[in-house]
Amino acid sequence: MQVAVIGCGYVGLVAAACLAELGHEVICIDSDSQKIEALNHGESLIHEEYLPELLQRHRGKRLVFSSDLAEAVRQSAVVIIAVGTPSDATGDADLSYVETATQEIANALNGYKVIVEKSTVPVRTNTWIHRAMVLNGCSPSDFDVVSNPEFLREGTAVTDFLYPDRIIVGSRSNRAAKIMRELYTGLVDGSYSKTTTAIPSPDPAVPAALYLDTSPETSELIKHASNAFLAMKISFINAVSVIAEGANADIEDVRVGIGSDKRIGMDFLQAGIGYGGSCFPKDVSAFQAIAKACGTDFQLLSAVRHINEEQLDRFVDKVRKTLWNIKGKNLAVLGLAFKSGTDDIRESPAINVIRRLLQHDCQITAFDPAALERTRDLLGDLITYADDPYSAMANADALLILTDWKEFASLDLARVRSSLRYPIVLDGRNLYEPTPMAEAGLNYYSIGRPPVEVALNSLVRTKTAKIS
Repeated sequence: MQVAVIGCGYVGLVAAACLAELGHEVICIDSDSQKIEALNHGESLIHEEYLPELLQRHRGKRLVFSSDLAEAVRQSAVVIIAVGTPSDATGDADLSYVETATQEIANALNGYKVIVEKSTVPVRTNTWIHRAMVLNGCSPSDFDVVSNPEFLREGTAVTDFLYPDRIIVGSRSNRAAKIMRELYTGLVDGSYSKTTTAIPSPDPAVPAALYLDTSPETSELIKHASNAFLAMKISFINAVSVIAEGANADIEDVRVGIGSDKRIGMDFLQAGIGYGGSCFPKDVSAFQAIAKACGTDFQLLSAVRHINEEQLDRFVDKVRKTLWNIKGKNLAVLGLAFKSGTDDIRESPAINVIRRLLQHDCQITAFDPAALERTRDLLGDLITYADDPYSAMANADALLILTDWKEFASLDLARVRSSLRYPIVLDGRNLYEPTPMAEAGLNYYSIGRPPVEVALNSLVRTKTAKIS
């Protein structure tokens, strides 16, 4: 099938590469000519597992990159809109990029097309796209608009696309519904996973995706409700972590006790410094605006947002209380991306913690396996950038772990102890168990668990012994 994907961002680029992997002929379009040039020269642009492999496999064959949207539309049977929908000043989704793409599609229409909205959009955007097509001179018989939301997690987006839990398609046309099912045949019947060159499936993998045909409005609502619910789980466990600290309980055991209930599950039930990224903050805000437009005050979402913001302040307060005074202190930070597996720093809790700390005139040296350059573009020389974790913590007054990279969970703790000026570790992602930290001689402060201050007690005992 001939497919055009408008937008070479996280969603568009992954979708284009994966659709080419499924055997379709794909043109990926972006108005940024420098981005197109970089992609045509073999760059991946984003840090995403398996994406470089797919781009190398299909670039110039089943996958091409272009800035000519009109020509791509003319050549394609399916046109996917995957442009950004950032929040505006009121919290609503900014749909100006979607509108511009729609107008350009309408101007290039040369026969029947299925127009797919894959960007995260408010309910009834499908109707507005259809209306805009007609207002721009298109006959309703020459197109159908389908809602097909993405459920991709940054860091695992390729396997999420190729081994999905579900595929949601909202349409009003049997013709469009049939074409969309054909688009995803290899995923619906499980045949893709049986090919010899298939990207390895995650464990556990869903052998064949649930395919749900529904209305466009229902499809749009599913996407926002899904993200809001996941954000709610994160905020819930973070709120419980505050109670756990006050009660001298262990949030990790609480999490296991709660998450082992199959009705609840372990996913997104990890206490930390809160959610971030390009989806959850924007989508929770947009969903709240949608609820208001539909006649209800979704107060639960206000609490979700408040808890998430408060969690950042709590962690900064923990740093201040632990160090007594942080003005002039040298702090080592591990983690800049909003989560592991990506270089995305949009709404990153790590970056937001750093901004708050900088207000207290401390010095920060940071390391991240993937997000250094993006952070350098954002923060410039406000912080120092290290080449590896141990360089970041050299002679630092404390170590802060802010992103859940696997390599940060397997540090040489003896080396950490010898690198730091003071044996203090503040873990915003609960990557470590308290016992190994204590055995390494480190004072350890995490989220929702009692502090470990054996190293401090040891220092006190040593000084007392010397005096006596």
